[in-house]
Amino acid sequence: MASVTIYDVAAHAGVSIKTVSRVMNNEPNVRLATRERVTAAAEALGYHPNLSARSLAGSKSFVIAAFVDAALTMDHWRSERGADYLSRIQLGATAACREAGYHFMLELIDNATPRVRQEVSSLLAALKPDGVLLTPPSADDAVVLGLLAASGTPFVRLGPEHAAGGGLRLPMDDRAAAMRMTEHLIGLGHRRIGFILGEPRYGASRSRREGFLAAMAAHGLAVSDGWLAKGDFTYQSGVEATKALLALREPPTAIFASNDDMALGALAAIDEAGLATPGDVSVAGFDDSSGGRVSRPQLTTMRQPLVEMATYAVRALIRGEAPAGFDDNAEPGRLPPSELVVRRSTAPLP
Repeated sequence: MASVTIYDVAAHAGVSIKTVSRVMNNEPNVRLATRERVTAAAEALGYHPNLSARSLAGSKSFVIAAFVDAALTMDHWRSERGADYLSRIQLGATAACREAGYHFMLELIDNATPRVRQEVSSLLAALKPDGVLLTPPSADDAVVLGLLAASGTPFVRLGPEHAAGGGLRLPMDDRAAAMRMTEHLIGLGHRRIGFILGEPRYGASRSRREGFLAAMAAHGLAVSDGWLAKGDFTYQSGVEATKALLALREPPTAIFASNDDMALGALAAIDEAGLATPGDVSVAGFDDSSGGRVSRPQLTTMRQPLVEMATYAVRALIRGEAPAGFDDNAEPGRLPPSELVVRRSTAPLP
C-alpha cells in the first residue's frame, strides 16, 4: 500500500499543498478553521510528515537537542537508579517539542575530556538543531558555548554558574534553596550538621555549599573541616562520605547531602552502622528524586521546577527568543521557586 503524502492531505482538506505544509510546520497566519480542517484530514488519512522532507523544505531542522554530562548520566544508568533530574528535563522538553511538532534529542557530552570540541562540532553538523538546551556543566563550558555561538545555533542554559557566555539563562536558586534546607535542620534543633559536597565540576555544587555555610554562619554555628565530606553526586560517594562523618569524634546529628542519590547512600550507611534515621541521624537531600519518595524513611529534600524550566526553555527556542550570543535572564516570577519538601527522614533533635 502506498504511503499517504502531503498531496493526499491537501486534496482531502480542499486546500493547497503550501497550506498543508504551513499547518504541519506550525507556521503563523493560518486561519483556525483551515488549520483544524488540515489536521483532521491528516489524522483521517494517517499522515505523518517526514522529518527529512520538512527540513529540506526550509531552513529548519525541527530538532531541539539537549547536551547532558556523559559521565554522571552513564553512572546513573549503569547503576539502574535512573536519573530523575534528567527525566524531568526530558519530560518538559519532550512535551514542549511535541506540542509544536518538533523532535527532541538527548546527546551525551564528555565535558571532562579533550574530545568535547569534536563531539559538539560533529553533532551540530549532523543534526543542525534549531536550538540546544544546555544542562550543567555544559551550561558553563567555554568550548561548547563558543561552538554554539560560532555556528549561530540558539541555546538556553539551565542553571549556569556564570552570567557570561551568551544564550538565554535560566538560573536555579541553589544557594537560597540550600540555605532553606539548612535552616530547616537548624530549626529542628540540630547544631552539628554534616554536609556532603557534590561533583566539583558543577556550579550547583559550589552554590549549595555556599548556601549551607551561609545559613550556618547566620545562626552563629561554626563548621569544622570534617563536617564537609567529599562527594560526586553518586550513591556510593554518599555512602563513603557518611561513613567518614559518622567516624568523627563528634559525629553530626543531621546530614545534608547535595543531591538525593548521595542522601540515599547516607541512609544506607547509617543503617549499616546500626543507627536509625531520623532517631539518631536526620538526613536531607536535594532534587526530589523518585528514589527519595519511596525510600524508608522517605527523604526530606528540595524540589526544583525542572519540568517547568525545560518547557520554558524549549518554547523560547522554538519562538526564536533565545538567539546565540544573547545574554538575559528569565522574567522574574515566570518560573516557580524551589520547594522544601519535608518527609520522614528529618526530625527534631532528641
